[in-house]
Amino acid sequence: MKTVLSIAGSDSSGGAGIQADLKTMIMNGVYGMTAVTALTAQNTKGVTGVLESTPDFLEKQIDAVFQDIRPDAVKIGMVPSASLMETIAFCLKKYQAENIVVDPVMVATSGSVLMETEAAAALKECLLPIADLATPNIPEAEALSGRKIETAEDMEQAAKKISEAYGCGVLCKGGHSLNDASDYLFYQGKGRWFRGRKIHNPNTHGTGCTLSSAIASNLAKGYSMEEAVQKAKEYLSGALAAMLDLGEGSGPMDHGFLLRYETRR
Repeated sequence: MKTVLSIAGSDSSGGAGIQADLKTMIMNGVYGMTAVTALTAQNTKGVTGVLESTPDFLEKQIDAVFQDIRPDAVKIGMVPSASLMETIAFCLKKYQAENIVVDPVMVATSGSVLMETEAAAALKECLLPIADLATPNIPEAEALSGRKIETAEDMEQAAKKISEAYGCGVLCKGGHSLNDASDYLFYQGKGRWFRGRKIHNPNTHGTGCTLSSAIASNLAKGYSMEEAVQKAKEYLSGALAAMLDLGEGSGPMDHGFLLRYETRR
């Protein structure tokens, strides 16, 4: 069985973070493991508290995984500080990790800025250069490229600029503010659109975590980058189309969704 390590924060409501990652990995047929960057007190309405891991303890978690069950892919999500990013980069270089997918959690779906200036600089300096793929949403792609994104052509130019600046593939996600859910992949000097339809589901908490984890799972299984992205988009669309609603805005990956979606496949 292929293995994937999620390096991310914990979401106490289970809809995003490592909880969403593990559920996604299970559904995509890989064995999921975690290194927790922070504990959060949150639900689909917002975050009320964050307790960061120390760099030393985060390193111990990553060491424990690589020294026993080497991951076939690594997904990196919320990393709240520059020191933790530096630790992650050091560890992944030490173990020569493969198939690294970085979800640059800089701006929440709600529009809230989640990353301070120092951490944003470390993201660019430490994590993007070791990534095989980065998966920014529109506001994050704007922050990383330094250009406004209002059209499909803007998405193409931003993805290309980020890829050339940091040497990683880029999947610029269009569902955040554009009219449809089409995403643009720029990888190894070539671009490709992955068309999608926007599903009118208010339960979008954790969709970014889900997509990036599904991509990492597919890369671990040996699919090409384009195949991994295509299969991940199909999986996420199925999750949203299930329209599960557990409470006041709960995420599509929560609890009973797993069984309900499995019966639809």
